[in-house]
Amino acid sequence: MSVAFTKEESSETASETLLPDRPVSPHPNLVTEAGLKALELQLRQAREAYEAAGAIEDVNERRRQQAGPLRDARYFAARVHTAQLVAGPTSSDIVSFGSTVTFSRDDGRIQTYRIVGEDEADPKAGSISFVSPVARLLMGKAVGDVVSAGEQELEILAIS
Repeated sequence: MSVAFTKEESSETASETLLPDRPVSPHPNLVTEAGLKALELQLRQAREAYEAAGAIEDVNERRRQQAGPLRDARYFAARVHTAQLVAGPTSSDIVSFGSTVTFSRDDGRIQTYRIVGEDEADPKAGSISFVSPVARLLMGKAVGDVVSAGEQELEILAIS
């Protein structure tokens, strides 16, 4: 049989299907209830995308299309497995995981962020990771406290 009629994987295709794992943070995987649900949804979506790509007839294209979802499924499975669900804050007296904190900057800007887990952080949507520099400065502080962030000072205006 001629090699032209076999479905051998090229070295290029092999390198495209062996994607490196997504980096996993060394910090504890603290999550809010919404964050855990989002991780579970992303895991389900990655598995569905992997299964859908399995229907592709061309073996090289199937492997190419399955590589991303397979990598994502490994990542989200690990994140769901290591998730540590943290109940919402019981008090709005001090900033803690799950708190929404409003603070002012020296330049007059007022910002509000919710402190959440790493996978659910989205600063543009108003949430920051508990390991971010600003969150670490704010945690454990109360309304009226001032913290130094580089050359700026942040004053906590409200906690909810």
